[in-house]
Amino acid sequence: MTQQHKEDICMHGGEDRSLHYGAVVPPIYQNSLFVQDVSHTEASRFSYTRSSNPTIEAAEVKIAQLEMAEAARCFSSGMAAISASILHHVGQQDHILAARGIYGPTHVFLAQYLKRFGIETTFVDGWCAEDFEKAARPNTKLVYLESPGYGVFRILDLRGIAEWANSRGIVTVIDNTYSTPFFQNPLQMGVKIAVHSATKYLGGHSDIVAGAMAGSSDAMQTIALQERSLLGACMDPHQASLLTRGIRTLPIRMRQHQESAMRIAMFLESHPKVARVHYPWLPSHERHELARTQMCGCSGLLSFELKDTSVDYGGFRSKLHVFGYGPSWGGFESLMMDFRLSEADAAEMAIPYGLIRLSIGLEHPDSLLEELETALTEV
Repeated sequence: MTQQHKEDICMHGGEDRSLHYGAVVPPIYQNSLFVQDVSHTEASRFSYTRSSNPTIEAAEVKIAQLEMAEAARCFSSGMAAISASILHHVGQQDHILAARGIYGPTHVFLAQYLKRFGIETTFVDGWCAEDFEKAARPNTKLVYLESPGYGVFRILDLRGIAEWANSRGIVTVIDNTYSTPFFQNPLQMGVKIAVHSATKYLGGHSDIVAGAMAGSSDAMQTIALQERSLLGACMDPHQASLLTRGIRTLPIRMRQHQESAMRIAMFLESHPKVARVHYPWLPSHERHELARTQMCGCSGLLSFELKDTSVDYGGFRSKLHVFGYGPSWGGFESLMMDFRLSEADAAEMAIPYGLIRLSIGLEHPDSLLEELETALTEV
């Protein structure tokens, strides 16, 4: 049965109970090898878990349906999916365009690691197709996007950039981790490949490190056989089972993340010690209207700047107990991070000095608001 709603996909997409004796939860095929039945003329599509596995495939079909893609592939981490999507499309002396203000490790991979292969990356400060066109070169092969972006959550004109890139035969890849396919479907706007750190919202329970990629069937199969298999970046079946479990609760989690984050963003925006709040669903966000046309909801990740950046950030952190202090986000727990980068690093990463990032979890929002009020009052 074709699933009509994303909630139904999260519950049942990619699963066939008749294959597993009616089990509501599919079993974990925690094995490396699938031996072939020589009495059958048609060989099984499963042979070795580094290439394919029924438990991993179930998660992949679910993600593909959510992204409205022909196919998806799971990886051992978000960076494995991201690096595979990039490496597959570029070679020596090729050029990449990337949005300024993307995920830190991706920035390092593009700006530093790829240089050893003669691959250059230009980081584009703008948000629309014209900005990317100005930075393009004859050897530009890939446009790497992230919208909302990292840190201050810039919104890019995905339709416009994808249309321009497609007209030039340039592949577009987007990190869609922030929104998840529940709130944004970039492939429907012309982007060719969407990648995810499934460690974050897709998993949702802070108990896996995982990645995913969605796109055309041909691209996904080729990347699976090349970059994923040859570099050994396949997801483990147990991880895949936990990912499938996490996706089942994605709709209710994302709605709660958004509801709580909006309350906290509005509170921070009205606080006298806060200079600016970065959250795409706030009307004050510089690309709020564009965000509304591309996204059908907003996640629980936001950031803000204090008016006085000379305050004791350690003292601020010490007042937070429900909020943990850690570098990840997208799980059930609320987290905070502060970014006090050098002037050069802040400019390179497009992150204001002293930026405080909050990942709003699933605790009661009143508890989070009370804690932030205390910390801001005493800082």
